Amino acid sequence: MSSMATRRVFLKTAGLAAVPLILPARVQGAATPNNRITLGFIGTGDHGVNMNLKTFLQQPDAQVVVVCDVDQERMHAALELVNRHYAQQQPSGTFKGCDATPDWREVIARTDVDAVVVSTPDHWHVLPSIAAARAGKDVLCEKPLTLTVHEGRVLSDTMRQYGRIFQTASENRSKGNFLRAAELVRNGRVGKLQTIHTQLPVDPTARSMQNKPFSVEPVPEGFDYTMWLGPAPEAPYTKGRCHYHFRWIFDYSGGSLTDWGAHINDIAQWANNTEYSGPVSVEGEGIFPREGLYNTAIAWKLTYEYANGVTLICTDGSPKIRLEGSDGWIECTWDSIEASSRGLLQSVISPEEIHLRTCPGREQRDFLDCVKSRAQTYAPAEIGHRTVTISHIGNIAMKLGRKLHWDPNTEHFTNDPSANRLLTRAMREPWHL
Repeated sequence: MSSMATRRVFLKTAGLAAVPLILPARVQGAATPNNRITLGFIGTGDHGVNMNLKTFLQQPDAQVVVVCDVDQERMHAALELVNRHYAQQQPSGTFKGCDATPDWREVIARTDVDAVVVSTPDHWHVLPSIAAARAGKDVLCEKPLTLTVHEGRVLSDTMRQYGRIFQTASENRSKGNFLRAAELVRNGRVGKLQTIHTQLPVDPTARSMQNKPFSVEPVPEGFDYTMWLGPAPEAPYTKGRCHYHFRWIFDYSGGSLTDWGAHINDIAQWANNTEYSGPVSVEGEGIFPREGLYNTAIAWKLTYEYANGVTLICTDGSPKIRLEGSDGWIECTWDSIEASSRGLLQSVISPEEIHLRTCPGREQRDFLDCVKSRAQTYAPAEIGHRTVTISHIGNIAMKLGRKLHWDPNTEHFTNDPSANRLLTRAMREPWHL
């Protein structure tokens, strides 16, 4: 890791607090061959490393120059992985080493970083992504994309304003079964689409630990818990609050409804041709833990209505989507596809029909290709925002216990101030959009 300079600099990015940070004295990163896209990784947990970092390391036109995490054990493990990989892959003397930092603002401030990969907990997705865009960097960000509807609108508008390439890391749009189902439906093979059923899994830990107390624990050495909390409310440290389990706490995520909704409900939006819009109403009920650390829904049934007459029914269960039309149905699990007839699945989509944007090489390959071509990715910020909005308004409907009417154009509930107040939430100082 580079030694740290003593001089302080400020990240003067509009909309973010002018917070002091310390930059490396020698901002060099790795020596990169021509045409390689240099990447900074913000978040090096399990998914950040095993799904993103390892995949990008295999791309010949990408070079990882800096990794960042508030957990120094994870950060140094990622650093070692990168250094070991490039030391083996690049000629002797050409590899100068990857850098590491616990502060994501240092990644944004580097002039040798072309793009960032954000693999943080959900409540930390938007601020680094917006800062990166304002600094002229492209972004791949994990899903669920946002913590609130308001965050998503600001994020999408910022990407458009600054002309950045953005990829919501949605691997399902690269999977053949989901692509095939969406294209068949979009081309009328099931007749008029009428009803979509989606099922989203609930993590066993979220269920088994409901209503159970957690004790306050000392913060582990090398873990910057204050930065981990970031814009979220002040709260005592306990192991069950952080790494992975943050998903079941509303301060940091939206539960399994947002976690898996980002996968399966995204395909519903895709097949329904509403990926840049959304439903016009939502109602339903859910079961929430009565006490304890985890407070997101552990069971639910939500019904959404769309202006085109399609009904989306979302429940907890095994991951699955079923698309029912006037002339047949198609159903996909995580890696399979079935239909009401063999002929439906064998139907040929002609060149002049609808062919949906995808990338067989998955979201990471699509991102690199689009960074170079400046074309839109298959899941830009607006799509990621619209997908997670479905889950956000579903959570709001369950909390309030009534049917809500949603305007996807204004992204507000109709004549319901109390529901609209839940579309955003305060950030702890000094963080703000």
